[in-house]
Amino acid sequence: MIRFLTAGESHGEKLIGIIEGFPANLYLDIDFLNKELSRRQKGYGRSNRMDIERDEAIVISGINRGYTTGNPISIVIKNRGTNIDLVEVTRPRPGHGDLAGALKYNQKGGRNVLERASARETAMRVAIGGICKLLLKEFNIEIYSHIVQIGRIKVSEELYKNIGRKELVNIVDESSVRVFDKDIEKSIIKELDKAKKAGDTLGGVMEVIGTGIPIGLGSYVNWDRKLDGKIAQGIMSIPGIKGVEFGLGFETANRLGSKVHDEIYYKDSSYYRKTNNAGGIEGGVSNGEDIVFRAIMKPIPTLRKPLKTVDMETKEIALAQFERSDVCAVPSASIIAENILAYILANEIMIKFGGDSIEETKANYTNYREGLKSR
Repeated sequence: MIRFLTAGESHGEKLIGIIEGFPANLYLDIDFLNKELSRRQKGYGRSNRMDIERDEAIVISGINRGYTTGNPISIVIKNRGTNIDLVEVTRPRPGHGDLAGALKYNQKGGRNVLERASARETAMRVAIGGICKLLLKEFNIEIYSHIVQIGRIKVSEELYKNIGRKELVNIVDESSVRVFDKDIEKSIIKELDKAKKAGDTLGGVMEVIGTGIPIGLGSYVNWDRKLDGKIAQGIMSIPGIKGVEFGLGFETANRLGSKVHDEIYYKDSSYYRKTNNAGGIEGGVSNGEDIVFRAIMKPIPTLRKPLKTVDMETKEIALAQFERSDVCAVPSASIIAENILAYILANEIMIKFGGDSIEETKANYTNYREGLKSR
């Protein structure tokens, strides 16, 4: 079983991560981790902090001569955006954790809350997810994402029907809002500029796809072992995410069962579906199809034109405090979502196939896949 912990604050000296349970003898490509961190920092509508930070993962234990040792892997990411006056937040922002966190931990304001509740923490989760992506590549599992909506502007699903997954990810990574269509990109940028001028923010919807998923990850035997439940919890832990749907998702409420469930076929010693309305998971278990889900992110609650709140010191009506903030972070959140999915799938691979070294795990995986052909 793989598990991890992160530590550090938004304006602290550095972020720290420890991941345990990783098999030995996997090549840990540091350049790949830093590319993932760079992908997280991109996106039109980000704050000027992204001009300050140049995230770099420094691995300080758990590798030797570039390969994992089986020991806990520890990572450091230094913060550069620390030289600001960190005043107490006594005018809590609606939609943030300022007030609830301050009351929970008996604080005079929300400063200590926002320092940890900040999305800055997700930089370390992306670094850890990057390590997990390297493990998944050993099993030909790839993870992609793209944006399907920002504000009221939606990307037509027709645009994606005739494009391969790898081609898709290469194209959307070149887009400042991670969409395939250049005209849609221009429209979204206009909406973001309009929101910024009004002192407001925008949310949106992302789609994440995992390919090469073997049958049998997750379990139906207890509620906390269901794969879709684990993925939903992980994605909902990203700051600002308010909902997750798998496959056809909420649209299934509008259809008859005969128009929802994916019929099963058999060819060349394997089962398959012609549709994937289930999003690759049935009964809490991966069914061999792509894992596909969408997540909705609310507009960022820190507004340049603040909403009304209550001053915690005077108890008088006031305007919420402003902290440096993005206009939209949906493109960035899609990268975070990719890496959280990577962690969950890597953990499920280790639960299912075990092994203290990558060689042992791959042997167990190969034996399992061969056994499926006779079932």
